[in-house]
Amino acid sequence: MPTSADELTRSLLTLYPALRSLPAGQLAALCPPGAVRSVPAGAQLFSERQDCLGFPLLLAGTIKVVKNTAGGREMLLYRVEPGGSCIISSSCLLGHTPYTARGVAETPLSLLVLPTAAFASLVASNPTFRDFVFHLFAERIAELMELVEEVAFHRLDQRLAKLLLGKGEAIRATHQALAEELGSVREIVSRLLKGFAVQGLVRLGREQIVIIDRAGLQQLATSNR
Repeated sequence: MPTSADELTRSLLTLYPALRSLPAGQLAALCPPGAVRSVPAGAQLFSERQDCLGFPLLLAGTIKVVKNTAGGREMLLYRVEPGGSCIISSSCLLGHTPYTARGVAETPLSLLVLPTAAFASLVASNPTFRDFVFHLFAERIAELMELVEEVAFHRLDQRLAKLLLGKGEAIRATHQALAEELGSVREIVSRLLKGFAVQGLVRLGREQIVIIDRAGLQQLATSNR
């Protein structure tokens, strides 16, 4: 975490180059002493129907944004990493509406939160910052459309195979965590993983999954049957 105003400014400008167009005084006003928050892993940053308190600029760590279903299940919508931000936060700020999803610190976080008034002023007066915000919208909407397509038109075993392929050869994750990413339940994911193991596609261990037949898993992920 940055320990001085100068370090914070350098870190912000490296991760968020859109802020480089700000006058020095305006930039300093965004980075007062003690502005950076440290958040432990697992902490909830915001919840559904809560009023938005500001625009997060993430310096370190990962935020996961999830949507809860009526049945109590959870679906991962997207992750926010350093240099990015949360489009649900920006949409709530622009539309003056409460949050429509939940944000959780997936790892320990270091972040700066732009107050509502500062965010509104930057969007209104700074074209570079405004372009940054709407570019994020475009990227996230494309990701969410892809997620909708996956959920609507692909079988769960295909989606699980694709998820595993995107995580490397040795995956450290619980079955519950994978189920949350897929918007499913642990029991179904565990059953599918056991089936993958019987087919010789993966090897299962304690909170670990090792891919042993990547080509076979890829064939399953792209199968049209």
